[in-house]
Amino acid sequence: MRLHLLRAALLSGGAALSFLLLVPRAGAAQSLPASALAVAVGGEWMEWWRSDRAPVAWRGADPTVRRALRWEPVQRGVDMAELRLRGTGEAWRTRVIVVRIDPAAVRLRAVAGEAQGAGRAAWAIDAAPANAIAAFNAGQFTGASPWGWVVRDGVEQLSPGHGPLAPAFVVDTMGSVRWLFPPIAADAAPGVSAAFQSYPTLLVDGAIPAALRTAGSGVDLAHRDARFTLCTLGDGGVLLAMTRFDALGGVLDSAPFGITTPEQAALAGALGCRTAMALDGGISAQLLLRDGAGRVQRWEGMRRVPLGMVVLPR
Repeated sequence: MRLHLLRAALLSGGAALSFLLLVPRAGAAQSLPASALAVAVGGEWMEWWRSDRAPVAWRGADPTVRRALRWEPVQRGVDMAELRLRGTGEAWRTRVIVVRIDPAAVRLRAVAGEAQGAGRAAWAIDAAPANAIAAFNAGQFTGASPWGWVVRDGVEQLSPGHGPLAPAFVVDTMGSVRWLFPPIAADAAPGVSAAFQSYPTLLVDGAIPAALRTAGSGVDLAHRDARFTLCTLGDGGVLLAMTRFDALGGVLDSAPFGITTPEQAALAGALGCRTAMALDGGISAQLLLRDGAGRVQRWEGMRRVPLGMVVLPR
């Protein structure tokens, strides 16, 4: 029944259809769609993942992917790096923008835009305050409203949603981050500063959910799209990973081409994530970074969304 509820939420709104959950049919299990991922390291393409030997759990970052990362500071508590991936089909050229956040050094706050009329989502990265170090779209949505549980500034805005792969990312009043997994209690808000749900779960303590490992288990594992991942690391840090189509000189940077959900989970594991979930990708994915001199980098989405998160100085 929960699978049916999650499917209804997706079909009634603008959330990415690649995360559509269906009731599995008995006997429908099959292997992952054939695909592979390579990363550019020092001008050489090095393959690090294949669907026919995909791990069921990640115990740490992939050494090849780790070698390709070159971290640069944005501001205190926030660093960024980029990867170039070569994948199958639409993912033949994919850029990954990776952002590492130290919750002990910054403040994370959920934000929403001003209403723009019935049925119109209102928030975009340009609405981020002038002192924001980073800003990005948060969660999934249905129509002009976020889907699932939302807490902003300690006040519960929406009650928990129901779905087996729909965890909540939580920031407590001390600034620490944690996860809540379904079923999420209706009285979970005390002590919470900000929270939102999204789907699907990509990793839980390094393990990939069964529905993302076997086709026919309830998740579309073949669809390719631009992806956005939010995860936590073993040291308590937060990581963002946004994919962008990386061909034709960036002309189609925001096009909804890219990797599959199993590949998204693999990328999270290879980056060292322990627990991870997908944010709304496709044409909703957007990210802003501002350095100490006020210089801004933008990866814009093609539509506004109901909910965002900003990273502010402490």
